[in-house]
Amino acid sequence: MPALHRAVARITERIASRSRNARAAYLDRTEQAIRTGPVRGSLSCTNLAHAFASAPDADKRLLRALRQPNLAIVSAYNDMLSAHQPLETYPQLIKESAREVGATAQFAGGVPAMCDGVTQGQPGMELSLFSRDTIAMAAAVALSHNSFDAVVYLGVCDKIVPGLLIAALTFGHLPAVFVPAGPMTSGLPNDEKARIRQLYAEGKVGREELLEAESRAYHGAGTCTFYGTANSNQMLMEVMGLHLPGSAFVNPGTPLRDALTRAAAKTALANTALGARHLPVGRMIDERSIVNAIVALLATGGSTNHTMHLVAIAHAAGILINWDDFNDLSAVVPLLARVYPNGKADVNQFHAAGGCAYLIRELLDGGLLHADVATVTGRDLYAFTEEPWLNNGELAWREGTRQSADTDILRPLAQPFDPSGGLRLLTGNLGRAVIKVSAVKPEHHVVRAPAIVFDDQDAVMAAFERGELERDFVAVVRFQGPRANGMPELHKLTPPLGVLQNHGHQVALVTDGRMSGASGKVPAAIHVTPEASTGGPLGRVRDGDTILVDARAGVLQALVDTATWEARSAEPVDLRHCHFGMGRELFDSFRARTSGAEQGALSMLCDLVETHMAGVPQHPV
Repeated sequence: MPALHRAVARITERIASRSRNARAAYLDRTEQAIRTGPVRGSLSCTNLAHAFASAPDADKRLLRALRQPNLAIVSAYNDMLSAHQPLETYPQLIKESAREVGATAQFAGGVPAMCDGVTQGQPGMELSLFSRDTIAMAAAVALSHNSFDAVVYLGVCDKIVPGLLIAALTFGHLPAVFVPAGPMTSGLPNDEKARIRQLYAEGKVGREELLEAESRAYHGAGTCTFYGTANSNQMLMEVMGLHLPGSAFVNPGTPLRDALTRAAAKTALANTALGARHLPVGRMIDERSIVNAIVALLATGGSTNHTMHLVAIAHAAGILINWDDFNDLSAVVPLLARVYPNGKADVNQFHAAGGCAYLIRELLDGGLLHADVATVTGRDLYAFTEEPWLNNGELAWREGTRQSADTDILRPLAQPFDPSGGLRLLTGNLGRAVIKVSAVKPEHHVVRAPAIVFDDQDAVMAAFERGELERDFVAVVRFQGPRANGMPELHKLTPPLGVLQNHGHQVALVTDGRMSGASGKVPAAIHVTPEASTGGPLGRVRDGDTILVDARAGVLQALVDTATWEARSAEPVDLRHCHFGMGRELFDSFRARTSGAEQGALSMLCDLVETHMAGVPQHPV
């Protein structure tokens, strides 16, 4: 086994040291909750009778006998989301598979699942980030019946997998297996879709042409095929050992997909106290697993949303990470994949080129991943260098390819696209932010230009349509953080800013909001923290201030003399219009309580996070 890279080892130890007290407290709670027999054995007769009242007679006999494990199914199914529509048939497959090994499975509960593709630029997008914590709490309600010995979590997209994983770690005494649905088959190429979006932004094609292109891109069941947050989720579940090996990017509606779903149920049952091995997920996921997730995210140019989601996930397991960890790992982890928006390929082409199995092998052989982690397979991470196939109709695994089938998409460690990862930390008098540069051309890595200040993305769009932005500028879009309005993605700014960049202008975005996991060629300093609505320095910026966004040196600075800067106060903004309509009024407590972006934008576990962070060095502006 190759030696672990010194920087990866050092950063892992730094995280472990920082997390020691919080992790010990978490593990103590987890161990206290672990039972060695069927969990439902702790229920009273009345409790138990309610728990199996509607079960088929054969299942009822097993549940009553208290000798076999019972598997919980928690699902994000709905039939509007293309990525989640295939999950409709999974519960029946899982129940049948459980019965085949003499066990039972029950549908414990559903969780909400919203589509950022539907809500982009709409008021509903302001609920998107908060839906992650809502999902975690909904899963907790489902599991609160305390009748289950393991859980299979069915979910795919942006906030859904992070929310489910936070719930899984909160119920860390239970084994967990995550079950994906797979990507839709390839439709309109992503670069062609982007081209038509830009033509529409310029007024050169109409709504009908745009809708036709979008419908050809998003055309069937399965995950959107670009490498945004949803597909970053699936890659992370692989490298964290929570999927069955090679299951992330198998298309829905195929015999292999169904075979993997059946096998996931049996794997979860094997990991119970009554199975072949006992593997509670709280023991399984540790500091090494979290570092592996960050490394794989960086090596693939994955979604910037995970600079918040992974922080929140780690907190749920008593592990404390921050953006310094991402930045320091990015310095030593090379970029091995180019998948749209970081290239022309989609995830189906990435999978065909070698996919997760090839990527994980390269990173393992280069000492950039911890191999000696626990996984749901009962084996170490090298199990995930294998790929699934059907051998005469039976699910089996074989060694994955040792050579990329397309080096324009996936490269060996010795020939990376870039020697460092696609993520940078920016700091300066505007706060701390992250920037994804894996799709940004080198000539745009440094932008120095006058600020134009906006308080929402609609104002940017209106200025673009009036022709007021044909110049070099930095769009400062503030009051978009979690406490202001739920931190919506500002993805609809990508086409107009891309148009202006194509016209030869130096353009950048600075915001305390988010960009989509599909953010691309325009440099964007995002997740600026502290956010403007809590007195953060973006509120001091004025039109015409020179702003420096320097992804090379890691600088985010308003080039204003110190006396002038310190004499300024934040401009007040009335945000009440963001707090009503489309259900936003129901989330007042979330907006009032949520932590900052670097602390995971958590609206729950807040007291626990504050306790954990006591004594941990903070990062003043």
